[in-house]
Amino acid sequence: MIKINKAVIMMVAVLVMPLMAGCGGGVLNKTVRAMLLQGDTTETSFNQLCELIRADERSYGEYIDAQGEVNVEALNEMINTIGAGLRPPCSWDVTAYGEKQLSLSVYLERSGSMTPYDTQGGGGELKKCVNDLINFFPDANPKIYIVNDGVYDYAGSVDEFLKDKNIYATTAKTGNAAYTDFGAIFESVLSNQKANEVSVLITDMIYSPRDARNVSADKIFNEENSLATSVFRQYPQKAVTVSKLTGSYHGQYYTYNEGQYRYDGPRPFYVFVIADSKVMDRMMSSADYSRFITIDAAEHSYRFNQPEREVEAALLPNWEGSKGRYRVAREGGLRLERCEGDRTSGIMQFSIAVNLDALGKSDALLCDAANYEVESGDGYRISIERLSPSAVSGNNKSYLEGKSHIITVSGTPQVRRDELVISLRNDFPAWIGESNAESDADAAAPGFGSTTFGIEPFLRGIYDAYAKRGDAYTTIRVKIEQ
Repeated sequence: MIKINKAVIMMVAVLVMPLMAGCGGGVLNKTVRAMLLQGDTTETSFNQLCELIRADERSYGEYIDAQGEVNVEALNEMINTIGAGLRPPCSWDVTAYGEKQLSLSVYLERSGSMTPYDTQGGGGELKKCVNDLINFFPDANPKIYIVNDGVYDYAGSVDEFLKDKNIYATTAKTGNAAYTDFGAIFESVLSNQKANEVSVLITDMIYSPRDARNVSADKIFNEENSLATSVFRQYPQKAVTVSKLTGSYHGQYYTYNEGQYRYDGPRPFYVFVIADSKVMDRMMSSADYSRFITIDAAEHSYRFNQPEREVEAALLPNWEGSKGRYRVAREGGLRLERCEGDRTSGIMQFSIAVNLDALGKSDALLCDAANYEVESGDGYRISIERLSPSAVSGNNKSYLEGKSHIITVSGTPQVRRDELVISLRNDFPAWIGESNAESDADAAAPGFGSTTFGIEPFLRGIYDAYAKRGDAYTTIRVKIEQ
């Protein structure tokens, strides 16, 4: 009988098991390497890699996401790490192959106070907006729903909807137009939304619960604020944009407490776009969705749950209005060295070129210094202006190319080693408060044509569901050394 030493068995196992565990990764790595060397960087090759990963998920778990799909970002990073080690180095961006076609669902509110937006004698602004959202979205076959006390399928085709000249007459028997259950509507949209689905709600956003005749406005405001927060906080991965538009209104207006009167004139309505945060980022950065995500007639817009992002920035060695002395450091990020104030005034003034357009915000927000938090030991101040294309020349092109704005910084350098921190705050937008009405009992009241009863409490509820203390759209840090 042959005696086998247990210690030897254990040693062999320790040596062999890592090799076995690494076999899967080795096959994937070798396949990627061969594809790169042969220039076989097509979508077909990408699909072959995905099949290889799915065939052995135990070995390739790091390339599988929480939904059981191939993690394209992780795979892309691995491919390009291998490519960087080849001679000559090569790259292959596979992220585009992993982007699935987005689908669209449209939810049109049909309540008593919505039908006067689309009368035969009106301007048709609301219906044009809905049609544009459908036409400018790449999905050729969106789903359409009618909403009020619930969510109902639209009975016709997309083509019939687009051509319908009186959509509210066509859908007159759909649901109960006496009130709108926003809680049920938003919960349905959020809970049923698929990963690559974009949902759009067109509404006047008048919070009108059932049996509100003797309910105070304050009670309504507190109720809708809590409702919005409780619904949206359950979906932290979602992003929401709200846009304000104006349409011509001709017909009966129904107040929140069941009063009514005739009104002819302008009235605001709102467009909500809801999607996974990554999908919203994709649409904001893609030319394919630019006309969809940027609504032409929108007066104001705001995105809830927009993550902070880094923007491209460059310190300018010289710029109009520069004062004092400083040198842009070649290393160490955004850093000025050998800084001195002007000999006469003691002030040093320098400028930073930044790509604030990457944030998708208007110049009304971006160019207002009051929207920024500025921190430094020496109390620097800033001003912001849009970069004129004519200012980009051969001398400064390397600094200005790809930038959209100039931030000019001024102050008196006294701290030997200072750090300037500039943050564009993500505050609750002022335009929402300016669009809010605490009563809708009188159409002759100032601002009736541009305000909505109770819009602020509801939207603040969404803001509170996503906001974190110290939220910022972007933060720029500059080291200042004497």
